[in-house]
Amino acid sequence: MSAVRENLTYERFGTAIRELAQTIADDGYEPDIVLSIARGGVFVAGGLAYALDCKNIHLVNVEFYTGVGTTLEMPVMLAPVPNAIDFSDKKILITDDVADTGKTLKLVHDFCLDHVAEVRSAVIYEKSHSLVKCEYVWKRTDEWINFPWSVLPPVSKSGEASKENKEAL
Repeated sequence: MSAVRENLTYERFGTAIRELAQTIADDGYEPDIVLSIARGGVFVAGGLAYALDCKNIHLVNVEFYTGVGTTLEMPVMLAPVPNAIDFSDKKILITDDVADTGKTLKLVHDFCLDHVAEVRSAVIYEKSHSLVKCEYVWKRTDEWINFPWSVLPPVSKSGEASKENKEAL
């Protein structure tokens, strides 16, 4: 893996969401439901749902990445799995932060496919080797991406920032 990283700040994230939402709106797509792939897709879903004035957000938990550049063999949906009947005849916008391998997006897309009127995907980043080519992409890159919500380690129970956290700030 390259040492070069794509660094997304919260400020650039705000710009990315507005630009991505404008692309979706300009395309005439008006989703009935924004379906977030947790965890990174939660941020994207919230921003797009507000920008597109869609109040119906669902969440699906998928486990795939186990570390930087390491994954399970295949992604797995974790309980509770959304009830597909809730998606019947709806236009769904699946959101995630990145289409890396595309396996997670494909799993969720295939889950929705037989139940919905239409399904499209929106991501902040898409990599060239992704199995899924999303309809809406803010930026394409093949670099590892540092997202502002995942670049720092979890906070400690003591509430004190670790030395590593302080240096990163």
